[in-house]
Amino acid sequence: MERITLRGTPETLLITLYAKAKESELPDSLLGDRFSRQAVEQIDYDFARLHIGRAEQVGIALRARLFDDWVRDFLARYPACVVLQLGCGLDSRVLRIDPPSTVQWFEVDFPEVIALRERLYPARENCHLLASSLTAPDWWRAVPTGRPVLMIAEGVLPYVETDEVYRLLTALTARFGRGELLFDGYSRLGIRLLQWNPMIRRTGAVLHWGIDEPQELEQQVPALRFVDAIAAYDRAQIARLSLGMRLLYEITLAIPAMRRMGRLLRYRFGPTS
Repeated sequence: MERITLRGTPETLLITLYAKAKESELPDSLLGDRFSRQAVEQIDYDFARLHIGRAEQVGIALRARLFDDWVRDFLARYPACVVLQLGCGLDSRVLRIDPPSTVQWFEVDFPEVIALRERLYPARENCHLLASSLTAPDWWRAVPTGRPVLMIAEGVLPYVETDEVYRLLTALTARFGRGELLFDGYSRLGIRLLQWNPMIRRTGAVLHWGIDEPQELEQQVPALRFVDAIAAYDRAQIARLSLGMRLLYEITLAIPAMRRMGRLLRYRFGPTS
């Protein structure tokens, strides 16, 4: 069993891991992530202290599935691309999607997270692990250029200081020249409310970066062009929740400011052909 000593931002990876694992145990699972389930079984950690309920399980699994769909779309268009998972945590996307050998996949996270990942998941050809903070200089030099690059930041960027987010994305778009960026973005109101989320508070993590409108990022990182935004809500999935949670989601969807609190965002950079 792997004893967990992560604290602060790195500890939040256990929220998403456990949520995906528990949702995947449900008979009507959307994600079906057996790899997360297997990882949880190998971890010595009191997940009960995080109070991850059914709503969080379904919501996090839905977010992962929507990202998976975007990734599959990119791989279909660019079968010899580079995929770069920023702050990968213990996400099993490379195992769930099983990309062809023509894809070079890179997972980036803190050294202690990458060390844990190496012990929990099997090594995979053309999947490379980079042990580095996202804000450390020049780690991206280990990633080859000359191919379209898909950058994924799931549950990551809000924990990064605002100036560091813009500095990182400016450097990455300049380095790679062509590709797409996928991430979950939260409004400033959403960031304030998330900071009070009991799951996050128990880890001691602090949230920083939010944008109210997708075009704000274009102004700060001119290489990026906004393409799409989708709410991480799906009525078929909301129907799986309790009556109280269903009502809460309906209220959220009915109020524009609340509906915009959290969205999945997609941007492009460089030539599109």
